[in-house]
Amino acid sequence: MKKILFLLVSTFIFLSCKSVNPLIVATDKGTIEGYQENEILIYKGVPFAAPPVDDLRWKAPEVHQPWEGILPTKNFSASPMQRRPEPFMMWTEEFIAPPEPLSEDCLYLNIWTKDSEEKKPVFVWVYGGGFNSGSSACAIYDGVSYAKEDVVFVSINYRVNIFGYFAHPELSAENSQGISGNYGLLDQIEALKWVQLNIEKFGGDPDNVTIAGQSAGSMSIHSLLASDLADGLFHKAIGQSGGLLGSSRAVTLEDSEKRGQAFTKKLDKGAIQELRKIPASDLFEMAQKTGRLGYGPILDDVVLPLDLMGHFEAGNHNDVPFMGGWVTGDGRLFQAPKMSVKSYKENVAKQMGKKAEAFLEFFPGETIEQIQTSMSKKNLVDFAVKSVDLLSNYQKSDTYVYEISHVPVDKPEFPNYGAFHTSDVPLTLRTLHSWKRPWREIDKEMESLISSYWLNFIKTGDPNGKGLPQWNPYKNGGIQELKKNVNFSKDLYQKELEVLSF
Repeated sequence: MKKILFLLVSTFIFLSCKSVNPLIVATDKGTIEGYQENEILIYKGVPFAAPPVDDLRWKAPEVHQPWEGILPTKNFSASPMQRRPEPFMMWTEEFIAPPEPLSEDCLYLNIWTKDSEEKKPVFVWVYGGGFNSGSSACAIYDGVSYAKEDVVFVSINYRVNIFGYFAHPELSAENSQGISGNYGLLDQIEALKWVQLNIEKFGGDPDNVTIAGQSAGSMSIHSLLASDLADGLFHKAIGQSGGLLGSSRAVTLEDSEKRGQAFTKKLDKGAIQELRKIPASDLFEMAQKTGRLGYGPILDDVVLPLDLMGHFEAGNHNDVPFMGGWVTGDGRLFQAPKMSVKSYKENVAKQMGKKAEAFLEFFPGETIEQIQTSMSKKNLVDFAVKSVDLLSNYQKSDTYVYEISHVPVDKPEFPNYGAFHTSDVPLTLRTLHSWKRPWREIDKEMESLISSYWLNFIKTGDPNGKGLPQWNPYKNGGIQELKKNVNFSKDLYQKELEVLSF
């Protein structure tokens, strides 16, 4: 009788434990409550660091203080402080952060998951925006589709523009390691630490984390591959349309500090502590008026190595399976300067020297139209191709390289921008449902095909799977045969790269 009673009590306890509300989760700093859409559990606006305001402006993210009670996490947090987000050119509202709220208090993340017993692979998304704008709240970053495929989808916010990458000698003097800037990158690292501490409570496997991003988000992924501070925080990486190796986007701390001094001189302000008292919106407006909005990763020899290329060449980076590539429209992201045929050839001769003839073979300029096409192609190589190719040379882990040329369906009464920069994101994240266009069957087939490679890679480190055309690692010849306008051959850009390596 005692055994039966014991079994009944044990069963009751077990069932009671199983019936605990899965929407209420105890994180390392406090309890949160999300909401549910069909089978998917969603948590939005989860704090992963202390608000970087007041005296914490321009400092590395600090640990969030514990809270009491249950924190509701049912809405996105404020987006990082930036110019008021508005649709422009090809980027309709689905690609743009909500216009409000914007705040310096922005260090929050979002989670989509299923309630299940098995540990699931984790996917952490880092948005683009040129390091000057962006938000995890953009419609095309919705995590429902991945969650349905048994992946825990995490999107994070990080500081941008003057709040995320501002360096100054006074700020470096405050820091025990003598550095400043890179706060946005440190935010990303802090979010990954939070994932390691907490994601298991959301059904995620902390030993199977894939980081991914597009444009500036992709450059961030390359930065995380390079940073010793991110060692062990992820196990696979995806970089879409943007790289760091071989680019001029990363600058030295010394140069960044000089630019910071020039900015404060224009403002005619005193000490950094005085600047910390200026409201965030006012400070951003000042930065706009002075033209000081160009920011990016800083080679400070702490967060990022000063000799970035040498760091990779020596194999000191975070060597994990990597998938990277671009869309064919990436080269049109940068406006090619208009010039005559004579000026174009003179510039090529001056810049390329003995390689000028070979350069013109691949980037001809016999007409104004041809010059524009060649410059767009060169921009594509410089912006995305070169970095991925260099990275593959230093990897021991497999590198998978892609090119996407699929053109989304036209939007009625809207210019056709082709396979434009960022048009791949809804295809890879399986979020066409969030993009308001009259989708054709071919678009949906492309979404299924491309996202299947992404999901396979997230789960196993290999994009291949049943029913998919074989995708070989880059060093073995790239994609030999990939149907429906998703294609890449290792030889496609190899000669251009050889010409441009000088």
